[in-house]
Amino acid sequence: MNGSVDAGRQTPGVRGLLRRRLVDALRYSLQGLRACAHSEEAFRTELALAVVLVPLGLWLGQGAVEKTLLVAVVFIVLIVELLNTAVEMTVDRIGLERDNLARQAKDIGSAAVFLSMLLFLTVWGILLS
Repeated sequence: MNGSVDAGRQTPGVRGLLRRRLVDALRYSLQGLRACAHSEEAFRTELALAVVLVPLGLWLGQGAVEKTLLVAVVFIVLIVELLNTAVEMTVDRIGLERDNLARQAKDIGSAAVFLSMLLFLTVWGILLS
């Protein structure tokens, strides 16, 4: 049975709850992508590159493992940029006054993006050389 009836009211079953949670998670994720794309030029640039690089990686990769690696590192850059933006927005929300810890948090987020880009260049360089 998908749900139970209690005093004439249908309660959602497990499938209904899971479906609702998945729909909500998808909606929140799309809102996050949209917010980042609207507020961060770096993310927009990386997203535009991903639109080109993902199909290119699928075309250039020799076999499933290479294709997976070429595509995965593109997504890693996007993921790290999203997390960096979340850190920056959180720090800015807490306060805009100059603070050493806030600066370090932003610098560390930036370093993570930099390392993800180095990983991208390394993987593409090794696999396509």
